[in-house]
Amino acid sequence: MSHSRRKIPFCGNTTATSEKQDKRAGNRKVRRANRIRLAGGVEPIESKALYNIWDMDKDGKSRFDPQKFPELMRK
Repeated sequence: MSHSRRKIPFCGNTTATSEKQDKRAGNRKVRRANRIRLAGGVEPIESKALYNIWDMDKDGKSRFDPQKFPELMRK
């Protein structure tokens, strides 16, 4: 794995390395809401309905030119 490279030229928009904590918090929120709803006899809600993915650290991904920025193709 010393020479692993990206297969497609997409990268996160900010300098955040991971969204793991944001995803964990959002999924906890959904699980808690669904547990309460199921206990009350109401249908569970969709997983992305309670949190906004644009509020996370990376704020999406964008494409870059691999010819101009070959260093970004490294993992």
